[in-house]
Amino acid sequence: MLVLTLAALLAACAGVPVPELHAPTPADWRHAARGAGTPTDLHGWWHAFGDTTLNALVDEALASNLGLEEAIERLRAARALHGTADARFRPQLDARTDNFTNPDTRSSSFVAGFDATWELDLFGRGEATRHVARGALDGAASDLRAAQVSLVAEVARTWLSLRAAQEQAEWLTRIRDIRARQYGMLTTRRRLRLANEGDVQRAGAALALAEAALVEPRDEIDTSAQQLAVLLGQPEPDPAWFQAAPMPTLGNWHLDAAPADLLRSRPEILHAQADVLHAAGEAGLARANRYPSLAIGGSLYWSGGSAIPALGPLVDIPLFDWGMRAAAADAKAHELKASVLAYRAAVLHGVAEVETALGRLSRETDYEQRMAESAAATDAAHAIVVRRVALKLAGPMEQAESSLAHDQAALALVQARASRGLGFVALFKAFGGAPLPTETD
Repeated sequence: MLVLTLAALLAACAGVPVPELHAPTPADWRHAARGAGTPTDLHGWWHAFGDTTLNALVDEALASNLGLEEAIERLRAARALHGTADARFRPQLDARTDNFTNPDTRSSSFVAGFDATWELDLFGRGEATRHVARGALDGAASDLRAAQVSLVAEVARTWLSLRAAQEQAEWLTRIRDIRARQYGMLTTRRRLRLANEGDVQRAGAALALAEAALVEPRDEIDTSAQQLAVLLGQPEPDPAWFQAAPMPTLGNWHLDAAPADLLRSRPEILHAQADVLHAAGEAGLARANRYPSLAIGGSLYWSGGSAIPALGPLVDIPLFDWGMRAAAADAKAHELKASVLAYRAAVLHGVAEVETALGRLSRETDYEQRMAESAAATDAAHAIVVRRVALKLAGPMEQAESSLAHDQAALALVQARASRGLGFVALFKAFGGAPLPTETD
């Protein structure tokens, strides 16, 4: 009873509290993404492209990506340990056997029995242990979320790059064919002494450059398809991916999310929170180690037909260790302060990344609009040239130049749309957008 009373009194000694985290977030985004259209869901943002194939690829990647499965297994491991975090403060029972040889080596005895111990939760040890375990669990959960966010963003980015490269290859092929026709017409005109050698050579150089320009999108198609296969956990790309199709385009959208949503979704911030909790637990354990530990122990052994019981307190009192325990507690206290500063830095970094992505996406949207206006004007001008050729008011060389300008404007528009789409992906990756895990996950 004296031991239990003492334990109850000592249990009132609290451990190291978890610091309150004050996130330095702005009241609103400077580059607010508002406009017409349906609000974009932070955790299903890729649906804004309206591409059923992309939606299916994301679902398949979330179900079969190897890196994601690895993160899930690590979370399960952390969850298994978290479930028994405070088991050391519950009664423990062990069974053991041993052989003892007498000092005169003339006889020996066989001993079998049980050892029971019950360590009491004193000086905040239990709470600190739970904080360490919870911090490890939350850290593993944030790592899983980081894997989800990165995976979804990479699938969307890779798919957009693949489709954009296919469209670019189509327009560059058209440009190459126009250059080839120009070269052929100038070669004929040279034979008729209607063009000089310099014009032919410049046309040949332009044709060579047009051929060379096709190398980059073809390489991007191959690289993107292979990377997509890796993201989906497949040994090789799906042949259907190589069938050219229009690039997914981003329509009108706006974002209702506030800066507070960043704190609930960005994996780096969630991991920083987990680190604070883990550091608080370690600081609590280091502080508790400076004080005595108390347990109730008991044993019951049989040897030679006799039972030997024992029951009593097990006390461990630190007396003198050259300041090692004090230094460890001081070090852990500083590490706790460092983790709080790291959390604040993670929030600032997240806000800065989102603000930068919002500003860049806004500029890319304006750029796409200008390119669309340019392409529309070039298309109208080309239609005029086509009518002039039909009326015999212009020749094939003028039509070729007009077609070239038209296709180059269309190519620039494809690149602008791709940049805007990739900027949209970068923004929601910065936000930490990914499907929220279910209870079973």
